[in-house]
Amino acid sequence: MELLQVLFRTAFFYFYVIFCYRLMGKREIGQLGVIDLMVSILIAELIAISIENIKDSIFMTIMPIALLVILEIILAFISIKSRKIRTFFDGKPSLIICNGKINYNEMVKQRYSMDNLLLSLRQKEIKNIEDVEYAFLEPNGKLSIFKYNFLKTPSAYPMPLILDGTIQKKALKYIKKNETWLEYILNSKNLKVKDIFYCFYKKKKLYIIKRNDLV
Repeated sequence: MELLQVLFRTAFFYFYVIFCYRLMGKREIGQLGVIDLMVSILIAELIAISIENIKDSIFMTIMPIALLVILEIILAFISIKSRKIRTFFDGKPSLIICNGKINYNEMVKQRYSMDNLLLSLRQKEIKNIEDVEYAFLEPNGKLSIFKYNFLKTPSAYPMPLILDGTIQKKALKYIKKNETWLEYILNSKNLKVKDIFYCFYKKKKLYIIKRNDLV
């Protein structure tokens, strides 16, 4: 009898968790951030406890998991609306390699070792660090790599200067510009920072997507 209860709970939670992850969205399956990972661990622990303690009501596990799913959906919605909250929960990408040179200070800050860096480069079949123009350590722990072109000429900086109405000061620093320069160009176009959804710099030009341009 106990075996049947264990098998029933296992099968039930299998489909229940699939349903919950579908509710939380595709992002939960393909990209685990810190919060996503924490929720996944908590759900796994709750299910393991429920399967072991078959005398406890199954609803004692269903309800906490449902609460976690609701909280995750609410936080995801708020994060979309607020960049500050999104940054607080998910963090920001860190520039590890810039113009073929390693940013050691950022590596120390992120506790990212040379072994980690070399492993990520090998996985991308890159033999020489100097072949990499930019490399970013993403909030999910993956390394995004931008290789030099054939002639090793400078390309566009891959990070936005303005994102969701907020100036990205680090991005300005790496292209050796400042906020005064950026605001001067925007004023010449009769634009304000708060009106811009996305702005990036390429070949001495600003490419801008305004909030009004969004569908």
